[in-house]
Amino acid sequence: MGRVGLGVAVGCAAVTCAIAAALVARRASARARWRRAVALLREFEEGCATPPARLRQVVDAMVVEMHAGLASDGGSKLKMLLTFVDALPNGNEEGIYYSIDLGGTNFRVLRVEVGAGSVIINQKVEHQPIPEELTKGTTEDLFNFVALALKSFLEREDDQDLKRALGFTFSFPVRQNSVSSGSLIRWTKGFSIEDTVGKDVAQCLNDALARCGLNVRVTALVNDTVGTLALGHYYDEDTVAAVIIGSGTNACYIERTDAIIKCQGLLTNSGGMVINMEWGNFWSSHLPRTLYDISLDEETQNRNDQGFEKMISGMYLGEIARLVLHRMAQESDVFGDAADSLSSPFILSTPFLAAIREDDSPDLSEVRRILQEHLKIPDAPLKTRRLVVKVCDIVTRRAARLAAAGIVGILKKLGRDGSGGVASSSSSSGGRARGQLRRTVVAIEGGLYQGYSVFREYLDEALVEILGEEVARSVTLRVTEDGSGIGAALLAAVHSSNSQQQVPI
Repeated sequence: MGRVGLGVAVGCAAVTCAIAAALVARRASARARWRRAVALLREFEEGCATPPARLRQVVDAMVVEMHAGLASDGGSKLKMLLTFVDALPNGNEEGIYYSIDLGGTNFRVLRVEVGAGSVIINQKVEHQPIPEELTKGTTEDLFNFVALALKSFLEREDDQDLKRALGFTFSFPVRQNSVSSGSLIRWTKGFSIEDTVGKDVAQCLNDALARCGLNVRVTALVNDTVGTLALGHYYDEDTVAAVIIGSGTNACYIERTDAIIKCQGLLTNSGGMVINMEWGNFWSSHLPRTLYDISLDEETQNRNDQGFEKMISGMYLGEIARLVLHRMAQESDVFGDAADSLSSPFILSTPFLAAIREDDSPDLSEVRRILQEHLKIPDAPLKTRRLVVKVCDIVTRRAARLAAAGIVGILKKLGRDGSGGVASSSSSSGGRARGQLRRTVVAIEGGLYQGYSVFREYLDEALVEILGEEVARSVTLRVTEDGSGIGAALLAAVHSSNSQQQVPI
């Protein structure tokens, strides 16, 4: 071989070695990036861990905060607000009643006709989205919009000239002054109408109704959870609490009057009252908070508030997952050059998170579609799609298990969690033997629990883990349909001036 040939051969060999070295380096770099993504996943999973022992700590912390909130205003992160609802529907209500349900992205008007024997003879519901500009405008504009919608509804029913009792479900923190009046404490769920804070929201609606010429007045101002409790109790008198788990979250329950220390001497007509917990604002050092939860909190208008809600409600779960995926994209390049959209807050909504987690196809085709069409991440390999599913699973599992701990906290406060031994029934409970487990029903509503099967399974599983199988069998979570609207109408029936009978709680 001549010198020229030898030189060419040596050069080719050098180039080949260089290419091989580059390929090896690239593969090594890709493996390192993937290992970084996996490390971030494991770190997130560990930070979100909710073993039974931790959940029981959350239960105990919830009970402590409930006691503190009942003892004094401002004594707890839990508001434990009085509702002045000391009578609930019992199935004997009759007549036609209306309700308005305002508490999120949609607004509803309902007409409910009820007959004796827990029979809903007829109901009509109209849904209407709330224009975004009204959520940040003026009090008068928002309530005029609501009143006009009711007027249009009544005109179609040819019922606008009759005097009607109205239940008003207003799913924001309100300090009740009576069963039919209450002042707004603060807005949540993206609403920010400054001049409404401190005003009586029932009177705001009554004024708007009067401007529309309607002979309708609010007879019951309730939170959505109170409406859900009312509907649950209408069908089953063992219902003692209600929980909403949807875009937001909250809970209420029936408390003994003598346990409400902050208003001793004021309540003498009933043995119990419904308490609106406003549990979205619950906080404890035992909650598994991560760096992503801190980042989420900093993005929101209500920083340092609604900490529990930001961990378990539908408004925020997708955003938590996005924050995790965005960090993975930054530190591991796992999504390649197409991950810029992950930098946009709230681009991954919770319905998409649910669809990703519930995709059981072998190749995760629905995950691929969502990544490509909604997040603009094409050609994500199967192992990357599995990574995305796992992130959504971790977020879902933590949320559901914490929600379960909150429910058990209520049961423990009521002495129905089995921790003090088996609750015996009273002599009026149908003669059940002493020591028999007491049946307990919790009404539950909200798209996250009703429409997301994985969330529901994780929550039910956690209840059994915390309570034990024997006690868990005595607890029923009953889904209510449109409880926040129909329940408000039923409460209007109970508390209207023509109500024949009020049955105390």
